[in-house]
Amino acid sequence: MSNSSASAAATMAIAAEGVHLSFDGGNTQVLSDVSLHVAQGEFVSLVGPSGCGKTTLLNLAAGLVPHTGKGRLLVNGQAPRQGNHQVGYMLARDSLFPWKTALGNAMFGMEVRGVPSAQAEARARAMLQEVGLAGFEAALPKALSHGMRQRVALARTFAMGSPLLLMDEPFGALDAQTKLQLEDLLLRLCQQHQQSVLFVTHDLSEAVAVSDRVVVMTSRPGRIVADIRIDLPRPRSIRELQKDPHFHELYATLWSHLESGWSKHEG
Repeated sequence: MSNSSASAAATMAIAAEGVHLSFDGGNTQVLSDVSLHVAQGEFVSLVGPSGCGKTTLLNLAAGLVPHTGKGRLLVNGQAPRQGNHQVGYMLARDSLFPWKTALGNAMFGMEVRGVPSAQAEARARAMLQEVGLAGFEAALPKALSHGMRQRVALARTFAMGSPLLLMDEPFGALDAQTKLQLEDLLLRLCQQHQQSVLFVTHDLSEAVAVSDRVVVMTSRPGRIVADIRIDLPRPRSIRELQKDPHFHELYATLWSHLESGWSKHEG
């Protein structure tokens, strides 16, 4: 990597250069020559068939999976590591503690990071209000709908204030109406807090709606076959986008690249 390239990579939220990764002692190749840059404040989605390495990329960036293969990966200019306060990770499941209230769950990530209790509580209360759960601070998860639980998980994630968010299909298990509501909420939160996001989804409509760029990957071993700029103006409304012809053009373009990646891989 040249000095200019290294300097550019150091300013990126995520900079992956020619990343290869295998499991099982090299018998299972998961990623092949993956190069991906996520700029500060940028929202990038990963789409592709199941098993293509999307979640593995998130886990590499979070330091949960060691990068033992060829290539280079930097997160905010540093090698990935577990427990990095610069990184927040939101899973597909809400992962709420059943014995903690909504407020307690929203505070948990900050408490793990050593944020003083009073400060964590104030920030958690503010975030619960932002996600539309004011008045539910004392509710246990069993008293909340699935969508409300995901709102708590969003509050917990954004409350930590990490400049980079990794999100692994956070709305994948929701019904269609709730999913649209939470996509709108996510757009608003990202607009307000200006974090960088690497977002995994199987839903192409969702990818187009929320992203600045959408990266298409092939079947395992995961390779990047397209990197599409989503040139829809912000702020966006999920419902209004459904009426925008360009939204549907971008969807069709993504689908074409996804199909092409399948056929090339199979060929």
